[in-house]
Amino acid sequence: MKKNYLLLLFLAVLTLALAACGSSESNSGDSQSDTTSSIDEIKERGTLRVAVFSDKPPFGYVDSNGENQGYDIVLAKRLAKDLLGDESKIEYVITEPQARVDLLKSDKVDIVLANFTVTPERQEQVDFANPYMKVAVGVVSPNSAPIESVEQLKGKKLIVPKGTTAETYFMKNHPDIELVKYDQITEAFEALKDGRGDAMAQDNALLFGWANENPGFSVALPTLGEQDYIAPAVKKGNTELLEWLNTELEALGKEQFFHKAYDETLKPAFGENIVADDVVVEGKVEE
Repeated sequence: MKKNYLLLLFLAVLTLALAACGSSESNSGDSQSDTTSSIDEIKERGTLRVAVFSDKPPFGYVDSNGENQGYDIVLAKRLAKDLLGDESKIEYVITEPQARVDLLKSDKVDIVLANFTVTPERQEQVDFANPYMKVAVGVVSPNSAPIESVEQLKGKKLIVPKGTTAETYFMKNHPDIELVKYDQITEAFEALKDGRGDAMAQDNALLFGWANENPGFSVALPTLGEQDYIAPAVKKGNTELLEWLNTELEALGKEQFFHKAYDETLKPAFGENIVADDVVVEGKVEE
């Protein structure tokens, strides 16, 4: 009887010891995973992976020489230079609006710099750094039949690119307006030019540039809803990279980096009717 009792006691102690050991190893593994530096991973890889547009001038596009250009690209190069010492150490990952969140969730990119507007819904899925641009939803239409109010869209077809704040805005606030949706922004603009819709809704800053280069069209309805902001985004919970970005953006703001980027990339597209202070944010939004 006594031997059986001692044997049971020994087995119980052994079980507890093994469980504690397994827990310790598990915690150790979790701790190691938690302390893995995302910035160190980028440095070890030697490239900064950035999601950008290829067809959204003047923000992100590929020029006739196959080179990435635009306002977002100027920022991407500076981030790579300050983090890795060389602005060319970038792996550009081409994206469409609806794919931006998934690229971060699947660890295919480190940062999204694809004209990404901050919204409450997106903030639940990714972490946004400080903004570098102001934006609102606008509507571009032919000069022959200008759309100057939402009421004029009743009974008409409104073109929107999928996965954009323009699509979300009209679905939420004006569900009675017929939306014609396209996967790619270039397709949406071609549809407008071909008359497959009466107008197109998109970020107003993008529309200003497009209308300036396409005679016969104008942004007669420049602002809908509240002013929003465009910001870099990182994977949810990547606090280290987020904090680095915010520190970097504030430093860039002190040197008026974004006004210079505006003059280089946006001003030629927007023309003289838009001024930099209406578009850019230097480092962070002032309280």
